[in-house]
Amino acid sequence: MSDDELERLNAKRLAEMQKNLSQKSEPETADPRSTVLSKLGFRGEEVLCNAEAQFPDPTRMIVSKLAEMIASGELPDVIDGGKLLALFRTVGLNVRMNTKINIEQDGKLVSLGEKLKSGEKK
Repeated sequence: MSDDELERLNAKRLAEMQKNLSQKSEPETADPRSTVLSKLGFRGEEVLCNAEAQFPDPTRMIVSKLAEMIASGELPDVIDGGKLLALFRTVGLNVRMNTKINIEQDGKLVSLGEKLKSGEKK
């Protein structure tokens, strides 16, 4: 291999390396909410939607920070609704959730309200 060929190969390799570095240093334009949604588990999206409806600005900041942590690998696990709700409550956001209590009656699930109503009629 001649010196000219070696210089051209080195220049080409250097250009490829610089191109790769510039691509890696570009900020990710992924939406923080979609990043967080991709890591939410059971009832996580429900908790996030309730938090966004009740506390929009603080939730946006928390979602942004969660997205940063997910991108950096600090949060590799799936975040279920219970963990997310505990996080919101830890930072002082008492996110209210709709709750239902169902009872099995005659082989089917009946809400507690219906059960109490039917108990009054008998």
